[in-house]
Parts: sequence; structure tokens; C-alpha cells
Amino acid sequence: MEVKPSASEFEPTPKQNLSRREWGYLGGSLAGGLLLVALVWALTVPKTAPALPVAEVKRPAPDFILPTLNGEKLQLSTYYSQSKIVLLNFWGTWCEPCKKETPALQAAYQQLQEQGLVLIGVNLTDNEKAQGNTEAKIQEFVTQFHVTYPIALDINGEIARAYQIYPIPTSYFIDSTGHIRYIRVGELTTDQVNALFKQLKQEKLGQAQSENKVAPPR
Repeated sequence: MEVKPSASEFEPTPKQNLSRREWGYLGGSLAGGLLLVALVWALTVPKTAPALPVAEVKRPAPDFILPTLNGEKLQLSTYYSQSKIVLLNFWGTWCEPCKKETPALQAAYQQLQEQGLVLIGVNLTDNEKAQGNTEAKIQEFVTQFHVTYPIALDINGEIARAYQIYPIPTSYFIDSTGHIRYIRVGELTTDQVNALFKQLKQEKLGQAQSENKVAPPR
């Protein structure tokens, strides 16, 4: 005789609500798993550049000759041909982030110039003139913030176009071979300048050691 199953046998099992303790265990397990993944990633992903908000590139820096605020001439290639590391900082007197950044740049320059850092502030002088500002306004800015690094005047905007500047401040780190290595759009801190400078110095040291290695005898 065939026995028919009761209707209750086909009813879905009612869902059981998790207790607070069970939800806690579940959340802890998920967090632990994510932490493990993050740890494995941190230990296995190669670290070739500082963890800073910069773009890493390697292309020749456009050379230029510009007048400076003190009436001299400044040529970019003069510095990296002396194995210096150059920080080009494009700025303007009307730029609020530039005002916030300048004290940090001055502090970094004072700390690192004897170690081989050259800091050049490239003023967008064509934009200054368009706003009715004169070189006296630029000098006022330099005096206010006690700037001692050289200020180059991009009178016609040619250098800003060559470096594709927009917006400001924008900074370029140029290594001792004359290549742009890091680009930072926005404010730089003293610590960030230090970190990027040390990174380029370490690379330079590593290259020098590699070139000076004596080939083993055959």
C-alpha cells in the first residue's frame, strides 16, 4: 500500500534567526579573513616607490633657460648635470594651496640642499600679468614666506605648456640623469619631499654600486 507523504513534509524549514553572539562570531571571522588577505598582499606586493599620492614616470625633463627674480639666468640642465636632484614647483601668488605649501618647501630645502636637492620655484608670470600683478607682487610673496630657493619667471608661459601644468601647485621630481620621476599635483609636505628625495638618492646609489662592481674572473 502506497503511503502518501503529508503536506507538512514539503513545507520549507523555517529560517532561524542568528543570535547576537552568532552574528559577532560571523563578523569576527569576516574581519579576520580580510585582515589576512591584506597582510598577505602587503608582504607579497613589491614596493618600488613610496606610498605617496604621486604619479611615477620616467621621461626626459624639458630643459629651459629662464630669468630669475633676482635678475640672473637659470638653466635647468645645469643642475642635474651636476648629479643634483631637482624639484620643480610651479606656483602663483594668487594660489591659496601654494601659500600653504611654500613654508613646507622652504623647510625641506633647508634640510636637503646640502645633500643634493635643488628646489626651483617656477612662477607662472604670464598669469600674474594677466591678473595685473607685477614682479613686485612676486617679490612680496617671496619675502613674506622667507623663500631662499631660486624663483624662475615663466614670462611667456612656454615652460608651463612644456610641462603641461594644470592646476597649481604642481611639482616635478627630476633625477640626476635629467628624467622626470615623480609628479605631484597639489600641496607637498616637508615629509613627502624628504621621502621622494631619499628614494631617488637610494636609486642613484644603487646604480653607482652596480656600475662599480668588478666582473668576477672567468
